[in-house]
Amino acid sequence: MIIRKLLAATAIAAMTFATGAVSAQDYEPLEGDPDEINFGIISTESTQNLRQQWEPFLEDMSEALGMPVNGFYASDYAGVIEAMRFGQVTVAWFGNASAIQAVDLANGEVFARQVKQDGSEGYYSHILVHVDSPYQTLEDLLAACGEGLDFGIGDPNSTSGYLVPSYYVFARNDVDPQECFANVRNANHETNLMAVANEQVDAAANNSEQVARSQANAPDAAANVRPIWTSPLIPSDPLVFRADLSRDLKDTIRAFFLSYGRVGDDIDAELEVLAGMTDGLGPFTASSNAQLYPIRELRLFREKTELMNDDRMDPAEREARIAEIDEELAVLEILAANQ
Repeated sequence: MIIRKLLAATAIAAMTFATGAVSAQDYEPLEGDPDEINFGIISTESTQNLRQQWEPFLEDMSEALGMPVNGFYASDYAGVIEAMRFGQVTVAWFGNASAIQAVDLANGEVFARQVKQDGSEGYYSHILVHVDSPYQTLEDLLAACGEGLDFGIGDPNSTSGYLVPSYYVFARNDVDPQECFANVRNANHETNLMAVANEQVDAAANNSEQVARSQANAPDAAANVRPIWTSPLIPSDPLVFRADLSRDLKDTIRAFFLSYGRVGDDIDAELEVLAGMTDGLGPFTASSNAQLYPIRELRLFREKTELMNDDRMDPAEREARIAEIDEELAVLEILAANQ
């Protein structure tokens, strides 16, 4: 059984756990290396803010690679995933949950991850309320289910804005947000924080990175929100390129990321560029698809919890799927222990 599970593990990168999405074989193969790099940027906040953060870095990348590097900004995470799937994007910044989609559906490969200025390699999901909200704890908020509250949640492919709160806040507490709240709306982190600050929603999912950026760039809004729940540490965001790029181009891209802010004549200027990205970055570090194992486990645990609480499903079908999930979790546990 264990051998079979380990053999099955070789296919994990080509699977989308619990999504029912198309297989990774449906991506559009690249016909050689591109003449220019389209770099995908997930929509954590407004495109204007993202351009301000990323364009200096992309300009340096273009100069180092000797080829144009263009920012690709979509209105949602799925837009970047689909663009990578069809070869319109060849390198991208993702969150962990969206990186799973990029790996499974778009032939993506994790090659690096972000690191904070203080050297930390993770961040946190939050549930935010207005500073004057009567809700002091997550338990207070969930106890108000059915009282007509409005809730802001993140993009469905967001790790901190959607996946993490969906499991830790809702699935583990046996709460269906669609039944608990009068309205549940999807928005990016910046929009959700502003909605809480302006009392347009009663609570919203967010993360520590956006809170820090808002404290620096929109201090009045940041002063009007407070967290009532904080998640376990989430691994820092990965950088992904298409696996079918040539080895030479992948090595060149990887070398640029790992040397940026570390070696050369422009270290101080590069560190200044990194400091202006997200909530303040330091130099990148190497990574791989193994970074995604804990998030894959989280998705499976969430599905298992939902199945165990689903009385509408055929019992035999439910138990069969739970058994499949247990096998998949066992594979991931072995992989994580031996990475």
